[in-house]
Amino acid sequence: MSLLKDKLAAQIPVMRDEVRRILRDHSEHKISDVTVGQAYGGMRGIKAMVCDTSVVEPDSGLIVRGIPIIDLTSKLPEEMFWLLLTGDLPNSDELKSLQNELAEHRQVPHYVWNVLEAMPEDSHPMSMLSTAIVAMQRESLFAWRYHELSKAEYWEATLVDALQLLARMPALAAGIYRYRFGKGKRIPAQPKLDWGANYLHMLGLPNEDEGAYQMMRLYLTLHADHEAGNVSANTCHTVGSALSDAYYAVSAGLNGLAGPLHGLANQECLGFVLDIMWRFDGMPSEDQLTDMCWELLNKGQVIPGYGHAVLRVPDPRFVAFREFGHLHCADDIPFKIMDMLFKVAPKVLAEHGKAKDPWPNVDAASGVLLYHYGITEFPYYTVLFGVSRAMGMLAQLILNRALGTPLTRPKSVSTAWIKQLVGMP
Repeated sequence: MSLLKDKLAAQIPVMRDEVRRILRDHSEHKISDVTVGQAYGGMRGIKAMVCDTSVVEPDSGLIVRGIPIIDLTSKLPEEMFWLLLTGDLPNSDELKSLQNELAEHRQVPHYVWNVLEAMPEDSHPMSMLSTAIVAMQRESLFAWRYHELSKAEYWEATLVDALQLLARMPALAAGIYRYRFGKGKRIPAQPKLDWGANYLHMLGLPNEDEGAYQMMRLYLTLHADHEAGNVSANTCHTVGSALSDAYYAVSAGLNGLAGPLHGLANQECLGFVLDIMWRFDGMPSEDQLTDMCWELLNKGQVIPGYGHAVLRVPDPRFVAFREFGHLHCADDIPFKIMDMLFKVAPKVLAEHGKAKDPWPNVDAASGVLLYHYGITEFPYYTVLFGVSRAMGMLAQLILNRALGTPLTRPKSVSTAWIKQLVGMP
């Protein structure tokens, strides 16, 4: 038995008992009221899910298992996955055990490459990743053993599926990058590299160095989880609640992440920065950038990456990327423009009154760093996001299986029902 499975096996009975007591004593306690606006508005803000892996607090940002994300920037993605699942950071033996498990399962089945190579050459990289994961569904231990498992054992088979899928994500994503963008043959993993560093190594970027490794680790750690209500996590949760296995559920979550309203923001923010650079043939002055921001707002447009529906402070993940950039690429023009936007855009938005929160989110900075290290193919950015977010989706899926979370089945009402409720003719 692995150390991760050992730890979860000790924790899960306690977690199950806690949930039983909450439901026994407080199941009728109301935690949310639903307005007509929320029913028509995508259920935004309705408290109707439980997620223990992370929360997003308006005045502090992302909190992972009680730890602010800004305090986790030095951690490896593997450490983040352990933390999401168990609530504790791994010690050295536990980290090594998890890394060994991931290394053991990282070989992608040959038939998956055959499937990808049969797809049209102009397929979207995210479509290729989602297809590859569904193609691997036959590898699911949960699917093979479902009829012989007790409900109490569902999480164990799901953990095996999760580790297997997570182990293969970097090789899959890197292979897709090299095939889709004509980079040459796939690059094998290096046994001595960690999960995130191996992902960057297998991409085969021209400037592979320690700074690039650190950037990739940081990117994967910062994007790993963001509560359960975002589209990718929520979709994975819904599909998984039907007892679909991890391959079906994560593929579905990635399909949601591929949407322009979820995973496209970092490339839009980077595109905005590059447009500024090309418009001014380099670095604009602060006055020129201020005028450009006002120009956008006066046209009824937005400043990409600024204004957040939840946060009332700068996204701490943005802060972490900005601090990293100052250490590693402070003279890079796109980075300098992004940095100047941080000085200019909040002031303009506050004066304009367009956004309740004028501060940047993580996407305002992440694309600039990816671009600096040679990942210049914009359609690939959602794949990078997806590799990271798979950690959160899988951690939540395992915990939901452990707790026996039931099928997600909200009740819908008709427009006629609402009209009658509010007294409309």
